[in-house]
Parts: sequence; structure tokens; C-alpha cells
Amino acid sequence: MKRRKFLTLVGGTTVATWLLRCNEKVAAQQGTTRVLGYLSGGAPIPFAPFLAACKEGLREVGYVEGQNLTIEYRWAEGRSEQLPQLASELVGRKVDVIIASGGDLAARAAKAATTTIPIACTIGDDPVAAGLVASLSRPGGNLTGVSFLFVELHPKRLELITELVPQARIIALLVNPKSPQTERVIKAMQEALFARHLQLHIERAGVETEIDAGFASIGQLKDAALVVQADPLYVARREQLAALAARHALPAIYEGRQFAVAGGLVSYGASVTSVYHQVGVYAGRMLKGEKPGDLPVQQPTKFELVVNVKVAKAIGLNIPQSFLARADEVIE
Repeated sequence: MKRRKFLTLVGGTTVATWLLRCNEKVAAQQGTTRVLGYLSGGAPIPFAPFLAACKEGLREVGYVEGQNLTIEYRWAEGRSEQLPQLASELVGRKVDVIIASGGDLAARAAKAATTTIPIACTIGDDPVAAGLVASLSRPGGNLTGVSFLFVELHPKRLELITELVPQARIIALLVNPKSPQTERVIKAMQEALFARHLQLHIERAGVETEIDAGFASIGQLKDAALVVQADPLYVARREQLAALAARHALPAIYEGRQFAVAGGLVSYGASVTSVYHQVGVYAGRMLKGEKPGDLPVQQPTKFELVVNVKVAKAIGLNIPQSFLARADEVIE
């Protein structure tokens, strides 16, 4: 055999082997692609910044959508009654892990749909009292996550809004009757208001049209300020809420920065992006094999006070410099 022909054959065999190994490597990589189910009580556009924070957490653990991770999205868009069906769809899709976000109802729906698929979720209510976990330090079962302390922070929001509006004699509370946290929020507010000798006016709004009617009722109150319950429906409708509060010149406080950015007066609560980031980290760790029952339910460590000075001027409210000095962000 001629030397040139021999080298060609050897070279050809080498190339073929190399191509085979490359194909095997690609196949192996494709085989390790994981499937994540993302269940949310909210809607894609309003919740886009939170989803981005979640993906960043996943990326830190080594999972990137489109590379080694496929994400199946299910959005209830404020229609909480759809969550059980959406959760069942993800279970039927045989996803590896579920992220349940946008309210406790999403977490409950996911947990009711499966006892085996790991779940990382955002938690607003007491997860032990809600029956989601056995304990904060050792959740047990297939679910864990990060708490927003939604109920616990409402008295603090009351303190802040009464500091801004000391002449207020009535505190209006806008709540979603569909939320499992509502009665606990009302009770916490009643107890806080009793010590301050202030009246509580409760408005229940579970759909868009009820929000309009609720603000119309609150707008008729004299010397009133508003506390808005932390709820995914209100997050999705934050621009509507801010516009209605401005229309009625109503001082209002909300759960998170996104409300102040949308035109709300003031917000106070856990950093939403930090919470979603940690949920993404937890989901990534579960994808790598860690058990959710061994991952403690975390509480937020970063809180944000955001003030929109432009809105304050528009409704004729003077914000003291001492208050602005404590703010984490002032929107001019």
C-alpha cells in the first residue's frame, strides 16, 4: 500500500472517530438537559423582572435556559382558580423541578399536584401554619422556598404611612378576598390600629372592576390613607392602583419597589428581586439533586423603603427630610 493512501485511510478513520465522539458528546449534553416548570399566579410582562432574577439564580448554580435547561411556563395572570390545572399540566409534563411564584396559592396548587417533584416557591404566609412545610429549618416533604413576610410587614407599612400622613384618622385597607393571607392581614392591622386609636376601613377587591369600585369608595373618606395588601393581583395591576390613588389624591403605601416605580407614593418590603434570585438558586440546587426537605425556608435579609417625591408633590403631600434620609431610593 502506498504511504499516501495509508495516511488517508488512517486520517479518515481518525476523522470519523472524532466525529463520532463529538456526536456522542452532543447527545450526552442533550441527555443532561433538565426541564423546569415555572408556575406563577401573575402575568409575564409585570413579573418579567422577577423571572429575570430567578434565572440569574439558576445561572449561578450552572443552569441556563436554552443550553442545559428547558423551562415550561404556566401563567395564571391573576386568575387563581386556574392554578390547580396549570400545576397538573406541569406534573403531566414530567418536569424535574417546579418553581411556584406569585403568591401562596401557586405554592399550594403545586404541592397539591405532586408529592414527589421538588418545589421551590415564594412564600407570603406562614408556611408552617399553611401546612406547606413541617418546620422552617427542616421543611420535610417536597417543598421549600423563601418567605416575603407579607403579613408580618403590614404593621410596619401602617407605621410608615401614618408618619407621612399624621392627620389621617381613617386607614383604608385594600385586600384580595381570594388570598389565603387576607384574614391574617386584617387581624394584624386591627391590632396595630387599636393602639393608635385609628379607624379601619376595609375594601375587598379580587378582580379589576372591584379595584375601581374600591378606590371610588375609599376616595369618599375624609382624612384617610391607604395600605394595600401584598398580593400578586395587585402587583399585576400596580399601574392601575397607582393611577387611581393619584386620581383621588390618596396617600398610599405598597409592598415593593415596583409600585413606587409605577407611580405609587411609597413602598416598603423585602427586596423582590433578592427573594426571586434565592428561589432560583434553590431550584438549581434541587436540579443537582439536593432534597427540598433538607433546605430550610429562608427569610429575606434585604428590605427597601422607596419614596416617589413626584407623586407626593402631585397630591400635595410634603415629605419630611428625615423620612427621605431613611429611604433606600427616592424617585424624583
